Amino acid sequence: MESQTIKSTVAAVQNGVARADGKLSLTVSDLSFVPYNTQLGLGPYSIPRGEITKVEKCLGKGGGIMPVTRDALRITLDGGKQFEFILANPEDWLALLSA
Repeated sequence: MESQTIKSTVAAVQNGVARADGKLSLTVSDLSFVPYNTQLGLGPYSIPRGEITKVEKCLGKGGGIMPVTRDALRITLDGGKQFEFILANPEDWLALLSA
C-alpha cells in the first residue's frame, strides 16, 4: 500500500556549496526529496520519520556561507546526519515534522 502524501512543495536541498532544486514530500512514514536534476548527486532521499531526532529552522546560504533566506529547515537524524532544505513556510513543515 502506498502512503498518502500529507504535504509537498518545491524545495532546495543544501549541502555546503552544493544545492539542488526538487520536490519535498511528507507521508505518514517518510520524508522524501526528489531532485529535478539527479546528476548533481543530491538525492533522491527517503528519510524514515522514525529516524528524525530534531527539526529546526535555519538560514539558507548562498555558496554555502552567505545567509540568503530564513526560510530553511535543518533535519537531524539519529545517526547525526543532517539535511538542510530551503522551502516556503518552514513553520508549517516544522509543526508537521515535530508532531
